[in-house]
Amino acid sequence: MTRILLLNSGPHSDVSHGYRLATEAIAALGISNVQITERDLVESPIPPIDRAYAIAVTSQATPDAKEFEWSERLIVELEQHDVLFIVTPMHNFTVPAALKLWIDHVIRINRSFHATPQGKVGLLKDRATFVLVSSGGFHVGERAKQTDFLTPYLRYALASIGISDVHFFPLQGLVFGTEAVAQAVHEVRQQLSERLSERLSLT
Repeated sequence: MTRILLLNSGPHSDVSHGYRLATEAIAALGISNVQITERDLVESPIPPIDRAYAIAVTSQATPDAKEFEWSERLIVELEQHDVLFIVTPMHNFTVPAALKLWIDHVIRINRSFHATPQGKVGLLKDRATFVLVSSGGFHVGERAKQTDFLTPYLRYALASIGISDVHFFPLQGLVFGTEAVAQAVHEVRQQLSERLSERLSLT
């Protein structure tokens, strides 16, 4: 069985272009034995890191401490899936707050990474990860007018817990009318389908 965790962090939820592309691309693969777990980070928000959590981390509390309840739930959920799909908009040059909260809970010392003199060493198994990034303007390519902080940040954050097989798909120019949206969706659909077929055939 192929187990896919689909994180949706945009305000448009299941009507966003990115979400529709993700679900269509997965369905088009025709995998008969697939389990998809969807987590909408906006519709069902994750609580922020609080003082109790911070104290538990610095006091090296056990992994089953109640302060880590949400963190542990999200890490275990990630561990139970073979493939990670992240659907996210670009908000003010980087990831939206909803996705940042997920990252903050999942990156936890002595649980998802070890700290070493050379930096963080991930403790989770690598897995094929696909990131659909929606933006009104352009942040990749010749028409880009702003710096892309999202891609390097998210790539680095995931690598810190052991996930380096990450593939980004920019869904750009979504405020430039119906034709621009259709063109963007068409281009990403083809790229995503090709990469999905390539990577999931190896799982």
